[in-house]
Amino acid sequence: MNNSVTQMLINYAPLIVLFVVGWYFGARHERQHLERLLLSEQELSHITVSTERFYRPKLAAHSEGELVLGSVVIAQDYFKMVIARVMSLFGLNLITYETLLDRARREAVVRMRTQAHLKGYNYIYGLRFEVTNVNQLGSMVEAIAYGTAVMSIESL
Repeated sequence: MNNSVTQMLINYAPLIVLFVVGWYFGARHERQHLERLLLSEQELSHITVSTERFYRPKLAAHSEGELVLGSVVIAQDYFKMVIARVMSLFGLNLITYETLLDRARREAVVRMRTQAHLKGYNYIYGLRFEVTNVNQLGSMVEAIAYGTAVMSIESL
């Protein structure tokens, strides 16, 4: 009996070690990404973003609207997907997917704001999102944020 337990530990130890190492590095990468997003959002906070579709802010002289967009594809690490599949068997909230979608949306908005900033705009209205699965496993999502960027005198 003792020999079979030892043999089982020898057989599954590398798998367990790989799982723990993968989980650690995946969680660390996610934390770093969230920290970078927070910094970028703070740096670009001077650009006002509104979801109002037909609203036209008071424009600066000679300012015309221009489409700006941000797009990102983010993959979920495999180890969190395993946990999500187990959680789905019990009908629990899939918080691993929630964080994936949150990161994707926030990154898309940061990229959209960056594009507006580089073009000299300070206001984006009509913000819309598109989020789709890139593969059947649901481990990768593409998020696109787009809106109309203008130079507004309201934000100055």
